[in-house]
Amino acid sequence: MANPEESDFKTKWKHPMQMPFIDKVVVNIGVGQAGEELVKASKVLEDLTGTQPVILKAKKNVKEWGVRKTQSIATKVTLRGDVALDIIKRTLVPTDNRILARAFDNRGSVSWGVDEHIKVPGVKYDPELGIFGFNVSVRLVRPGFRIRSRKKFRRKIGRNHYLTKAEAQFFMQTVVGAEVVEKMEERYY
Repeated sequence: MANPEESDFKTKWKHPMQMPFIDKVVVNIGVGQAGEELVKASKVLEDLTGTQPVILKAKKNVKEWGVRKTQSIATKVTLRGDVALDIIKRTLVPTDNRILARAFDNRGSVSWGVDEHIKVPGVKYDPELGIFGFNVSVRLVRPGFRIRSRKKFRRKIGRNHYLTKAEAQFFMQTVVGAEVVEKMEERYY
């Protein structure tokens, strides 16, 4: 028998071109400086996702933080498909599968952070690497959204083809099993 949440998900969108899906998930760690810390952060990200991360460079000078333009300051991984869904479910475990309502934007994206990477299931503490926090950004789109960003025959997307905040929240509740809350409350077990 079909899961009632899946049937609700399929009946909400009458046409297959309206049914949203996960376009990509970006997991990043910002270190703020190049060197040994950035190499450790890259290793943590590779252990967490199983994918080789890329190094990000600063786009402008920030004198207060001591950052120069083109200095390596962060690392990220972009995931798609089943691997993306798996990392979403794993990174929601430290927050008891809860996402703040204000973490959603009006275009179908959602982001959250994890303060310690060792809270994610399947990750063990390595004293040589230390502890890093990271951010997870999920982009939800409808089919046909690619015409906005492709190189050849690029076109505009109509306003009604973007996901609304409510639709993105419904997607995360039904597909991922996350609970959308207004305020995070500490749960003690």
